[in-house]
Amino acid sequence: MSRDIWVISDTHFGHRNIIDYCDRPFKTTWHMNQAIRDNWNDVVKDGDIVYHLGDVYMGWNEPQDIQPFLHSLKGRKRLVLGNHDDAKDINLYNTFQKIMVWRMFPEFGLLLTHVPVHESALYRGATGNEKEPKKLLNVHGHIHEKPSPSMDHRNVSVEQINYRPINIEELRKW
Repeated sequence: MSRDIWVISDTHFGHRNIIDYCDRPFKTTWHMNQAIRDNWNDVVKDGDIVYHLGDVYMGWNEPQDIQPFLHSLKGRKRLVLGNHDDAKDINLYNTFQKIMVWRMFPEFGLLLTHVPVHESALYRGATGNEKEPKKLLNVHGHIHEKPSPSMDHRNVSVEQINYRPINIEELRKW
């Protein structure tokens, strides 16, 4: 069975104000939550791996009620913590197989973070050709509808990826 790796960031499930702050095309948080979940489950298979690059949920009316919703999202979920995530949140702990502050994929040439990192952090060391040192591509969220700071960054906030996870192979071509 083949499995894919997917990436998404800044879902902000349950966060009413994010709809206005980022001009999201939803009337209510219910519609936003359902649309993102439907889009997620349309592309992700049960055995796939999904890296959520932070800011999973915020302002959910009853925090204990978020867990069934998060469990309805397909895939084996891993979390790169965002600035609105609490590493001690039992709902995140019970939903995500792994929780981390960043994830490097040297085989893909990618560095997954919540915030875009400084370009100097993307160099992978001496290559013998200092005019073209080897660099990682920083896949990040955090800045929502704003463009990435450089060609060495890819913003996967939901506003940038049509509110659905993006396949890691697509990020390499983007």
